[in-house]
Amino acid sequence: MGNCFSDVEGGKQAVGGVQQSPTATNNNNAGHNDAVDFFYRSRGLQQLFTRVEVVTAILTPLSLSALNLRDRDIISKSDPMAVVYAKKIDGKLEELGRTEVIMNSLNPKWIEKVTIAFQFEIVQPLVFHVYDVDTKYHNIPVKTLKLEDQDFLGEAMCVLSEVLTKQNRSLTLNLHSKIGHVGLRNLGVLTIHAEETAASRRVVEMILHCSYLDNKDIFSNSNPFLRISRIVESGGSIPICKTEVVNNNLNPTWKPLCLSMQQFGSKDNPLIIECFDFNSSGKHSLIGKLQKSVADLEKLHEGRSGANLTITSHHGHKKVLKGELFVDQFCEKEQYSFLDYVSCGFELNFMVAVDFTASNGNPRNPDSLHYIDPSGQLNSYQKAIMEVGEVTQFYDSDRRFPAWGFGGKTFDGTISHCFNLNGSAGSFEVEGVEGIMSAYASALHNVTLAGPTLFGQVIKTAAQIASQSVSYNSKKYFVLLIITDGVLTDLQETKDALVKASDLPLSILIVGVGSADFGQMEVLDADKGQRLESSTDRVATRDIVQFVPMRDVHAVLFLLELHFTSNYNIVVVCAGGQISVVQALLEELPGQFLTYMRCRDIKPRPLHEAQASGT
Repeated sequence: MGNCFSDVEGGKQAVGGVQQSPTATNNNNAGHNDAVDFFYRSRGLQQLFTRVEVVTAILTPLSLSALNLRDRDIISKSDPMAVVYAKKIDGKLEELGRTEVIMNSLNPKWIEKVTIAFQFEIVQPLVFHVYDVDTKYHNIPVKTLKLEDQDFLGEAMCVLSEVLTKQNRSLTLNLHSKIGHVGLRNLGVLTIHAEETAASRRVVEMILHCSYLDNKDIFSNSNPFLRISRIVESGGSIPICKTEVVNNNLNPTWKPLCLSMQQFGSKDNPLIIECFDFNSSGKHSLIGKLQKSVADLEKLHEGRSGANLTITSHHGHKKVLKGELFVDQFCEKEQYSFLDYVSCGFELNFMVAVDFTASNGNPRNPDSLHYIDPSGQLNSYQKAIMEVGEVTQFYDSDRRFPAWGFGGKTFDGTISHCFNLNGSAGSFEVEGVEGIMSAYASALHNVTLAGPTLFGQVIKTAAQIASQSVSYNSKKYFVLLIITDGVLTDLQETKDALVKASDLPLSILIVGVGSADFGQMEVLDADKGQRLESSTDRVATRDIVQFVPMRDVHAVLFLLELHFTSNYNIVVVCAGGQISVVQALLEELPGQFLTYMRCRDIKPRPLHEAQASGT
């Protein structure tokens, strides 16, 4: 196994196949372990998940078609080809792929698809160019064509999430001349249709146990765990999950495993199941192993029989052991993806709360955390609002966002711990991310910084909105961003509010700005396995809080190059780039969304039903 865990309790946790349960308790394993995730990600292996499911980048093929293109040929019609680009932060275009050339058509439906890795946590701008390919180049592969030699037919732009949130995952755009070029504006239309092909929706849920395991310890029984790996074509294997460690037990039963077809490939693919005795040094002792496919495991369950573990001696002899593996539960089911929900009308509603306590410093002084630089450089509060809002706005149809402040002396001279950021007595919503930024800047002139730092009222207000949404059977999930610089004064009241809110469609992102000690925030974020408890000893249903200090500047995105020989060009749009820690927080939102929906058995309606009702 190697030394891939940063601490003993972290190393005992399950990784990669944890079945989510709203009432699960933590007996033998601890919470999220960053070392585990980094170990797998840095080696190019499948991204794994623990407490909250982490949704991997979803490969999204885009198919393109056009209508009423300009005819640039004299004798015949245009021979169009489309090129897809990602628009980078610096404005440069990175080519992602090209379609084939269709002969003599002003209404082409291209077959060749360009596949993009959808990543929820970032905005992914796309640019589409359509060209008329000259006849003399028709026998040349499209990838080698020089675009400057072809006639330009039109350009269109959008953001990937705009396509994915449409109910039929199709978006039609008007083609126009390149920006800065004077020319015809009626150049036809381009339709982009997206499909999700990352993995089948089918998942397998299993409960495994072993009996009569060999004891590898001297003074106690072994601490066994299972590691499951998929055999690949090269003959090697890739680990796809491991169970938690069951301490001091030679007849262990592990918590339910939930494996997707993305992990095991197909039911007939061979899997290596290894049983280890956990050692804190990282040098775990192999108790025994066996090779079975998912189909084989299903047969073990149906026959209520076990399969013997084996071990190979130093001389290469395979020994059959007394220990056996049993499958106590086996079921297949359909598990919907994040894109299934948003394309059926489910929305993410963004809310924000800003800290107006005096510890931020006088907003007029350049060293204040609230100082607005005349040069346009954003302060930490503005950065957090922009980075979260720019992503989530595409999943909110009306783009009207509740915005509050807390810890400030408001317009009437009283200190409030939840006041409307726009200064309105009746309405707390503002128009778009720009509206939040404008209301924040205005409030700095009209609100006096005060204190103390209290979260309870803001969380209760957001929870009330989420609760009303549930009562109306609404397809909404809420995301509250709290930006703060200080230490909480109402820690227990905040815990009580969070425990109560854990039953609601709500996630809370807390961003700490400045150099304060944010140790209390780590308590609210249950990533270390300790569920929040209220003052009445009620335990949170699920972890809804994610915290990050803004001073942790960047998290690296690793380049993942994918090559396929079929009609797909696979490209990761953000290859080699970096994302801020605020965006890194957003990686977990789709998983939190799915955990809520699945725990409550909320399913997206079939597409044809959603289209028929027009909702």
